Amino acid sequence: MILPGDPAPLFLQKANTDWGRYSFDMAAGRYSLLIFMPSAHSAPLAFGTEVFRNLEAKRRNGILEIFCIAGDSRGGTNSCSDLPTADSIIVFDKDHAVHRLYKVASDQTLWVLVDPMLRIKQVLSDSPDVAKHLNQWLDHAPRFQNGPIPALMLDDVLEPQFCQALISYYQSQPQNFSGILTRNSEGAAIQTVSQSFKRRHDCVLRDEALVRGLQARIIRRVVPEIRKSFQCTITGMDRMIVGCYDAAELGGFGPHRDNTVKGAFHRLFAISLNLNKDFKGGELVFPEFSDQGFCPPAGGALIFSSALMHAVRPVTEGKRYACLPFAFNEDSLAYARSQEDITEDKISERK
Repeated sequence: MILPGDPAPLFLQKANTDWGRYSFDMAAGRYSLLIFMPSAHSAPLAFGTEVFRNLEAKRRNGILEIFCIAGDSRGGTNSCSDLPTADSIIVFDKDHAVHRLYKVASDQTLWVLVDPMLRIKQVLSDSPDVAKHLNQWLDHAPRFQNGPIPALMLDDVLEPQFCQALISYYQSQPQNFSGILTRNSEGAAIQTVSQSFKRRHDCVLRDEALVRGLQARIIRRVVPEIRKSFQCTITGMDRMIVGCYDAAELGGFGPHRDNTVKGAFHRLFAISLNLNKDFKGGELVFPEFSDQGFCPPAGGALIFSSALMHAVRPVTEGKRYACLPFAFNEDSLAYARSQEDITEDKISERK
């Protein structure tokens, strides 16, 4: 059985979301309440009570997300309307894959509270008082851990003249609205654009002298620090772009991870290099760990694991220019190839 302190098992399952599925790794950054039930028609004892409505209020305030894990999805996604918590995420676990991950019997009702780092905090049997207990616990729980961030901040990676050369190149070239690498309803990787989630314009670096100069500085000044801090040897990098977050459109990027879909599995570290300082906002934040924002100085870099959930707060004044490469090595490339084969097999099974 799962116990407090265990990492919450991650899953991708059918749900009442816009794209028909939900990937639980995206639940980080707030508390999650997973309510396992035999079916969408078998409401737990606390549903509909005033104390449960208090939990729903915490959801609306961004403190908590509620997931109903329904073991029997008869009636399809329309069956979620039968639940008192219609605004919550309903996971249709017809094959009981999520139940098995959490070691919950198909006929069992169980409440599981998960913290913002996706670690198990409470495992509770169904009872009329379970919602009251959870409300009291959440009322005294910290919203964020506000602990240290497993990231590396460096200054003096790029000289001011080189930063200006990169900005000038961006301004002289066509720019595209930056896309998002995500999954479609079948689980396949697709490129899409969502201005409500990501507002950034990108320019691919095609000037060979600038590319070589950027690579040389990262190899000389960043790669040794990654080896020292993370005991990882980097052998390659990709996505040589200059991006711009513009206050005119509140440029920013919602919470995401950088290595969760085909085409990105090989990414080990994100390297966020700021090119200027005349802007406000635009800080990087890591909601699994803290609500503190981080912003490297001009010419500096913030380096972090591609597996960490992170977001870019809206730029409220000026423009933030940044180079945003990813770093990898031969082992991560081999891992990516193996994961892409598994992903293709799973997609074929669904068709």
